[in-house]
Amino acid sequence: MSSPDFARPEAYASVLGVPTKATLPLNKLAPEAALRRLELAVVRRLEGFLHGDHLGLLPGPGSDTNDAREYVPGQDDVRAMDWAVTARTTVPHVRDTMADRELEVWALLDVTPSMNWGTAGVTKRDLGIAAIATIGFLSQRMGDRFGGMIMRPDGMTRLPARSGRMALYGLLRRMLDTPIVPDHASGQLDLPEGIEQLIRTQRRRGMRVVVSDFLTPGDHELDPNVPPPWERALRHLAVRNQVLAIEVVDKFELEFPDVGEILIRDPETDFERYVNTGDPAARRRMDAASSAQRERIRIALRRAGVGHIQLRTDRDWVVDIARFVLAYRRVASMLHAPPQGVSR
Repeated sequence: MSSPDFARPEAYASVLGVPTKATLPLNKLAPEAALRRLELAVVRRLEGFLHGDHLGLLPGPGSDTNDAREYVPGQDDVRAMDWAVTARTTVPHVRDTMADRELEVWALLDVTPSMNWGTAGVTKRDLGIAAIATIGFLSQRMGDRFGGMIMRPDGMTRLPARSGRMALYGLLRRMLDTPIVPDHASGQLDLPEGIEQLIRTQRRRGMRVVVSDFLTPGDHELDPNVPPPWERALRHLAVRNQVLAIEVVDKFELEFPDVGEILIRDPETDFERYVNTGDPAARRRMDAASSAQRERIRIALRRAGVGHIQLRTDRDWVVDIARFVLAYRRVASMLHAPPQGVSR
């Protein structure tokens, strides 16, 4: 292992062993000083106006009722129980309230076993949390709310949307403390169903952030004209919301290193195969297949009509997101500009 990326102890822990804790401390998730001059603009007009452009009329969670959803024990306040819907469906439901014109941002974090990989001192899972932290700081405005959903193979954990910096730090801490999902963990929840649950449970329009490597177990298709299983759900999500897809990858998923004969194992299926990475022709074929796989993901995200950021474990994610945000802000200013000859 002559590559300098493998010389770090954190990389050994991720590559040779099963991660047991977060590889990134909370205070390094997103340096706020680097984000003070940036702001994530909302490109789409939702329900006739730009959410987050105006403060609520009253402080607090708001008095206007929102859609009802199923009650989650330990996460929802029983005082918000909607007894009429509960009696009609025989399933406990709560009804959210919303402040006037507040922007509600929800982030879906994929923590399936494939996200535990990382060879640059940080796993894809923790890089995804860092991306959520960065987006959270960029979208912070008085009265706006940020919530999260953690997708595991055996179920979904909902972190209620709240406003304020301390609430955001609490959400990030919950994500970091979520137990590592072991390889071949049992469960039927995958990314398409996770996105559909986000659609069903969060009915109010707003901004949605989906963080994943977008790899589907058992999907070996490389033809970009064949849509991945999650594309339809993502397209459905983008109908009513502004959606940002954050794709997290590791350097050696794209460029296989020359480390001799290795065992390649899929953490979510039974696939195992020995590959001689010392063979240049074998490395070229693997690199070409990986490139085609990522190109298929890129094209599918573009077809779904969502914003796309690719983050790598060996690069500065704040710089990559800042570059995307600056370009996005130019798009927003053009879309929201009045017609030529008309003043605001």
